[in-house]
Amino acid sequence: MSKVMQLVAGNIGHQQWREIMAAPGAVGFKPEVWKQAEASAAVVMKILAEGSTVYGINTGFGLLANTRIADGDLNVLQRRIVLSHCAGVGPALSEPVTRLVVAMKLASLMQGFSGVQAATLHLLSDMLAGEVYPVIPAQGSVGASGDLAPLAHLAAAMIGEGEATVQGVVYPAREALAKAGLTPVQLQAKEGLALLNGTQVSTAFALDGLYRAERVFGAAMLAGSLSVEAVRGSHKPFDARVHQVRGQLGQIRTAQSYRELLAGSAIGGSHEDCHKVQDPYCLRCQPQVMGASLDALQHAAKILGREANGVTDNPLIFTEDGSAISGGNFHAEPVGFAAEHIVLALCEIGSMSERRTAMLVDPALSELPAFLTADPGLNSGFMIAQVTAAALVSENKQQAMPAVVDSIPTSANQEDHVSMATHGARRLAGMASNAAYVVAIELLAACQALDMHASRDTPSSAALEQVRSVIRARVPMLDEDRLMAPDITVVKDMILHGELPFMAQSDTLLPSVFED
Repeated sequence: MSKVMQLVAGNIGHQQWREIMAAPGAVGFKPEVWKQAEASAAVVMKILAEGSTVYGINTGFGLLANTRIADGDLNVLQRRIVLSHCAGVGPALSEPVTRLVVAMKLASLMQGFSGVQAATLHLLSDMLAGEVYPVIPAQGSVGASGDLAPLAHLAAAMIGEGEATVQGVVYPAREALAKAGLTPVQLQAKEGLALLNGTQVSTAFALDGLYRAERVFGAAMLAGSLSVEAVRGSHKPFDARVHQVRGQLGQIRTAQSYRELLAGSAIGGSHEDCHKVQDPYCLRCQPQVMGASLDALQHAAKILGREANGVTDNPLIFTEDGSAISGGNFHAEPVGFAAEHIVLALCEIGSMSERRTAMLVDPALSELPAFLTADPGLNSGFMIAQVTAAALVSENKQQAMPAVVDSIPTSANQEDHVSMATHGARRLAGMASNAAYVVAIELLAACQALDMHASRDTPSSAALEQVRSVIRARVPMLDEDRLMAPDITVVKDMILHGELPFMAQSDTLLPSVFED
């Protein structure tokens, strides 16, 4: 078995969440954390022993909250609430996202505010260690009262219902558990609701999108810098003084990165007295647009970092006074807002990148051969690659309608305002892929333009020559027309896998979206 990742419930950083997504493995918590969780479960047993009526413990749910359930039926209630809520549809969550959902649900319950017994917590932990992942449909949640339908499919696997995967193969859940030496759990009072309530699916979708967007952001900064060099653009718009007087932190930080990426370029010094007066906005306004995008992504990272560590089921159990309080932490509005920030950043990053590609292929603007081909007419060069970029930018725009401003009442108007955060976050992976393709096209176009300049002996900066060298090691110059799609896909994958220079978490040349 691989090394156990030790987690501090309520204080897990983005790096650990990323590691959980990246590869299977076991997680562990300190003994005192287990004691906290057990104390919370004891409070639930005490409430039952006293005969009190408490929502979610011995009542119905939603509009049926006022219906008292007999003690003898409480175990049946747990099973039925799970089965009845298994109404999710659509494709299953990816294995990395599913793994993140399970880990976040476990970390939330371990904090001792949910009244869940040790046996249930151990099963969740053992499923992670044994690589048994519930098959969770992606659609069916409105983001309040938590991600009910998707999380019900997680809970169903724990009681031996539904489906689960083992090493990528789908089995009936009971069989999947058995293959890992595990047995279904008998849910106790409140546990069904504790598992079903929560924002873990919405948050996992949003984090997946955020981590992809971070890489698209970094690659776009590299692409934009290469494009400046490709058209012999001015470095003056990146002067620190310009950005300091405005005071926007993201803008200041990105301008610094552009200066560092361009530092030492022989190209920049070779055309200081050229005929151009100003560069188009897609070049000189990069710090302003990318800086705003950085601010948006950093804000989303903070919000989602909190949410991933939060307790979002209902009711909550407080051991200090034995109270059970029904609130609304399951409402995923913070996740929905964060997702919209990521959407805006992805749209603008892609939009600006496509404009630079359009500039590069236009001889009137780039002063290079049309469509970056040595023999225009016989060759079409990057003509249709730019069309593809335009199509993807438009597609992202169409998906940018804020999901969070929509609401449809559910549960007979008991749940009368919902966040729609789940599908608001689910669209992010596709949008990030679109933006990555757009930036990949710009990277290829900018490298092509640099290759085409007559003064090839005039190098760009060491940093940008390193970027170009890494790309050229995988994709050669376009000497004549060939299939473009494979080249674009290769560079898109390099972006999303973080394989371009300076994109490692430990590298400080590009701005960081994260603080931990």
